Amino acid sequence: MTEAFIPAYLRLGTDDLAARAARLHEMLAPCRLCARACGADRLRGEKGECGGGARALVSSHNLHFGEEPPLVGHGGSGTIFFAGCNLHCLFCQNYPISQLRHGEEVQTWQLAQMMLRLQEQGAENINFVTPTHFSAQILEALAVVVSEGLRLPIVWNTGGYEPMEVLRLLDGIVDIYLPDCKYSDDELAVALSQAPDYKAVNQAGIREMWRQVGALRMENHVARRGVLVRHLVLPGELANTRGVLEFLVEVGPHIAVSVMSQYFPAFQAVQHPTLSRRLSRKEWMQVEAWVEELGITSGYVQPVP
Repeated sequence: MTEAFIPAYLRLGTDDLAARAARLHEMLAPCRLCARACGADRLRGEKGECGGGARALVSSHNLHFGEEPPLVGHGGSGTIFFAGCNLHCLFCQNYPISQLRHGEEVQTWQLAQMMLRLQEQGAENINFVTPTHFSAQILEALAVVVSEGLRLPIVWNTGGYEPMEVLRLLDGIVDIYLPDCKYSDDELAVALSQAPDYKAVNQAGIREMWRQVGALRMENHVARRGVLVRHLVLPGELANTRGVLEFLVEVGPHIAVSVMSQYFPAFQAVQHPTLSRRLSRKEWMQVEAWVEELGITSGYVQPVP
């Protein structure tokens, strides 16, 4: 990037942030913050299908050095892990947080202080992990913390199951979108994540993210703006991966893709007929060949662990 980086939310100002937070707050009852639109009255104490209530549920906040290199930089990614999830992946790698919902409820000022603390520790960004079902609470905290000196880019690290209404309210706030693109196969999305419309919602969402922030851009080798899409390759489901890669190439020829080989049987996958093993070297070599064939040159391809 040629000009000094300014986080998107600083260009909006606190009044606009607060107005968008208020609109998202209204979507808590009946809840429609994610594509499931379960309709829970979270403001009156009901839990949504995601497990979320009126307050944000945080599992941890720390400097994380295991993300992709441009997110980690020198100081680490300032991750805030939210408990619960709007997907029900039977192979979830973080199931104690997302499925068992291990975390503590926090108030707006506490969430704001987490962001400032991470900035003080040298974080390269504020990385909201699984944030969709707490979009309202996050923006409420962000509106507070801007006046207290937050100056880091915002990363929206998501499973990719956001409704368009929420994404459009995030336009001009999120600097880096880090969505999953899990499925190109609707039947697989139902079988593994109980999400019958995942493909349509996810693909529309990624196109919207691309429209908002475009290709991944760096400043001193650290990501400052853009889209980086993650895809976890599942054993025995290579046709699904092929479909995902073909879709992403259609979105933009220079879209950054992180193709991940780190799958291991977790949660309910240990009992699944095809997911109860790791990827084979033969499977991974096929995926690598497809990445080259499709001309995907931006992003990262992990080695087989």
